[in-house]
Amino acid sequence: MSEVRSIVGDMPFLVPGVGAQGGDIEFLVKAGQTENGTGLIISSSRGVIYASDGDDFASKAREVVLKLRSEINLYRK
Repeated sequence: MSEVRSIVGDMPFLVPGVGAQGGDIEFLVKAGQTENGTGLIISSSRGVIYASDGDDFASKAREVVLKLRSEINLYRK
């Protein structure tokens, strides 16, 4: 991740593999963020899609997204 960041500079890039696929959020954010703590679009599609298969899908999907955002923000500069 840090090698990719060194090549692309401050250009934002999409980061799949987080959530159900088990990507390490701390590593990804620390190694991939730009100097101002941005530059990553972290995707967790499967984690959101499978948050629930019931009537509570919207609220469960929101919980998953808010938890992921909080974890990402723990490691941002």
